[in-house]
Amino acid sequence: MFDLYLKRNNIIFNRRVLLGGLALAALAFGPAHAQTPTKKLAVVASFSILADLGKEIGGDRIEVKSLVGPNADAHVYRATPQDAKLVREADVLIVNGLGFDGFVPRLIRSSGSKARVITVTNGLKPIEKPKSGGHDHGHSHDHGKHDPHAWQSIEAARTFVANIRDGLIAADPSGEAIFRANTERYLAELDKVRGEIVAMLASIPKDDRLAIANHDAFRYFTRDFGIRIEGARGLSTEAEPSAKDIARIVRIAKERKAKAVFLENIADPRIAAQLAKETGAKLGGVLYSDALTDEKGPAPTYLAMMRHNARTLVEALKD
Repeated sequence: MFDLYLKRNNIIFNRRVLLGGLALAALAFGPAHAQTPTKKLAVVASFSILADLGKEIGGDRIEVKSLVGPNADAHVYRATPQDAKLVREADVLIVNGLGFDGFVPRLIRSSGSKARVITVTNGLKPIEKPKSGGHDHGHSHDHGKHDPHAWQSIEAARTFVANIRDGLIAADPSGEAIFRANTERYLAELDKVRGEIVAMLASIPKDDRLAIANHDAFRYFTRDFGIRIEGARGLSTEAEPSAKDIARIVRIAKERKAKAVFLENIADPRIAAQLAKETGAKLGGVLYSDALTDEKGPAPTYLAMMRHNARTLVEALKD
């Protein structure tokens, strides 16, 4: 009888140990399953480059849409009722600031959106707009006194993704570990691409480091990588270049013997063709300034855009 009692109690004890172990296992593995939210954050970016950066940092925890899509020009953007609906329903808005996407505050007011706003250029020391450049004044996309095209600097992009990370953590604290891990991975990729660009551009002789573009959007690239890219337009594509602007570019190109004039995916190709004709420089291909391409194009992501621009400059200026 005593043996039977021991056997029965041993079975009960083993069952308790087994159930306790299962409970501990459930607790141990619970957080991993909790990493996948039941409802993704609705994130709206003002233009395609910021949408790509948001996607890299947010990963599967967010769903990103862009107001100004691939190959589209944010300078001439006009909001639609569908855009107002997107902004109204967004949990998070990612904007550039520095006057580049000044249409967003108006959309927030008109739509009644309560979304958290992440301004990616916060904490960044921007380049001041040249005092001689006045294209933006009087237009709906007035950039103010600063050049807003900071994404053309990979160093600035590091600030962008840090601001996106912090904003997403504030909006979705349970995703913090994922947002931080994605940021660290992406920062390493940015460093790698920066090194690739430095190596590529090192092959261009110092005297040949001048290029001409439709639109003055590459000052940050110039500052970081030592390639001078003069734009026929001002900082906005909304205003046509004046005869004075064209004459200035032609003079600089001839004085410095510029080898190439580059088109942009958002700009009027006729300006580049005119500059090439008047300067004797060749057409050097397409640079991507303010917008990515779609998936079929050569610059569907920010990193691909930066690599493509560097490669295009090298191919045209090296020989």
